[in-house]
Amino acid sequence: MPQPWKPTRTVKLSIAIHLAAGISLLVAPGSWPLALGAVLINQIILTTAGLLPRTTLLGPNLTRLPAAAMARREIALTIDDGPDPEVTPRLLDLLDELGIKASFFCIGHLARRHPDLCREIATRGHAVENHGDAHSWCFATFGLRRIRTDILDAQKTLTELTGRPPEFFRPTAGLRNPLLDPVLSQLDLKLATWTRRPYDTQNGDPDMIFGRLTRQLGPGDILLLHDGHAASTPSGQPVILEVLPRLVTAIRNARLTPVTLSAALK
Repeated sequence: MPQPWKPTRTVKLSIAIHLAAGISLLVAPGSWPLALGAVLINQIILTTAGLLPRTTLLGPNLTRLPAAAMARREIALTIDDGPDPEVTPRLLDLLDELGIKASFFCIGHLARRHPDLCREIATRGHAVENHGDAHSWCFATFGLRRIRTDILDAQKTLTELTGRPPEFFRPTAGLRNPLLDPVLSQLDLKLATWTRRPYDTQNGDPDMIFGRLTRQLGPGDILLLHDGHAASTPSGQPVILEVLPRLVTAIRNARLTPVTLSAALK
């Protein structure tokens, strides 16, 4: 069942500042410069927090696996922006060869465009999670109703296609605003970002991507890769396909076990 929304201290303080500013304007209209200044500073803080994907200032945020999963020496591979008709089938075959399960954060409208591919992800034992319906770069500017609609549309699509409701949500590039957390609480979804992000949509250098993902690799890490919008290597291959075998070797050499996010939280 959905849990009641519990605002963070930062959000509670923001609410208090806005209420105090409104009251001060009613009681002492001449205080408007001070009230406006307090509200503007608060908005700058909130906006900055929304631009930090791994922060917990705006609400709970899974950036590392919980202690029990760390004790089991588990890590999570998470793959964003699919399903992609060119990359995802090859990635699924590669994951099968490597014996690895991953969490795919799928975009709702792409899942409707490639329903069989979305089903195939789940059929092969991977977890399909919610990456929004539109994958809009303006997501962090959405109001309450539009945030809810975007997430819920993807949630319905992915549930219908896979038979399992996603448990986790990840906004576009991890960017958000304070309105996201109450929506996730209402929809019984958990925000999950990452421990390490290799920027593999922008950089096709396999060595650099591998280095960013494996630097200080340890239990509890959540690693981010992309099947959709994947950058190409100098040889023209999606960088995820070239990096993944090396990455899995490094994971196993470190005596770590890749699992899905949902499995890690059990």
